[in-house]
Amino acid sequence: MPAAAALTSLTLTDFRSYGRGEVVAEPGLIAVTGDNGAGKTNLLEAISLLSPGRGLRGSALSDAARLGGPGGFSIAVELSAPGGMVAIGTGTAATAPDRRLLRINGAAAPAAALGEWLSVLWLTPAMDRLFSEPASGRRRFLDRLVLALVPGHGTQAARYDAAMRARTRLLTGDAVPDPAWLEALERQMAEHGDAVARARRETVAALDTALAEAAPGPFPAARVALDDATPADFADALRRARAADAGAGRATLGPHRADLTVTHAAKHQPASRGSTGEQKALLVGIVLAHATLVAARTGRLPLLLLDEVAAHLDPGRRAALFDRLAATGAQVWMTGTEPGLFEGIAAQRLTVADGRVG
Repeated sequence: MPAAAALTSLTLTDFRSYGRGEVVAEPGLIAVTGDNGAGKTNLLEAISLLSPGRGLRGSALSDAARLGGPGGFSIAVELSAPGGMVAIGTGTAATAPDRRLLRINGAAAPAAALGEWLSVLWLTPAMDRLFSEPASGRRRFLDRLVLALVPGHGTQAARYDAAMRARTRLLTGDAVPDPAWLEALERQMAEHGDAVARARRETVAALDTALAEAAPGPFPAARVALDDATPADFADALRRARAADAGAGRATLGPHRADLTVTHAAKHQPASRGSTGEQKALLVGIVLAHATLVAARTGRLPLLLLDEVAAHLDPGRRAALFDRLAATGAQVWMTGTEPGLFEGIAAQRLTVADGRVG
């Protein structure tokens, strides 16, 4: 049985709507309720920042500091992990509002080190139309799934993006680009881009298998595939594409143009053609299958953050979802505006109001 990583305490200081917020958390399901704007999503966003990246909102770190506060913020947790209790603290300083600080058991650490202790997956209302929106959103969603299995994926993606931006500046600048410098950047793009594409392919293949093998249930079965034409000899392809890329003002090939394609298996149609409720159900099914995959591959259950998860789900699917979540053994944080949405389930219940959790 995979071990469950679970928060036992969470303390927020000057984060979003919280001047000071403290939560003592229990394992299993946690239902967080409160009015719109009370701070429920802010609570989940803080937990999402216990993973590499910008969290579930994807906003700049400087935006997370409380308005009217001293600048900067901190998030401190005690984590019950398979290796024992772990103290994690992250945040920013007022003097460097966009520079992330991280300490694990009191020692400074890079953000990638978080993947050694826990994986965090989430669903938010903004993702409800993921399948019908531009490919960039699906790439971000896919990269979050990959990161749960390949902790170094974020570093590879960041290095690829940095090299790509530098190459574009050279190609579109006023001066004639230095061929040696261009070649060096293209080698970097090929090295890191190949790693990004490989990690995505392997994750999508494993997830598609997990979805195909999942027992029938109330959520429609999805099939997933990666639409990615990253060339086998990527560096050479980049050299041959210099003129086209200079004219376009961007790199016209590479993993930054990949897309995750999702199909409703029973209907044999793209997920984008489904209703809002159907798309939400497909997305829930994918996240549940991925959580099972992460547990099987890493021996550790991920934390699940489900913001307004009951929206667009009929009562039957809602009840089935809560049963599935309880059966995983994972710690699951769920939000909703009405306590009645979580009626009849065994869960710790928290109420958020006026920047306080009770």
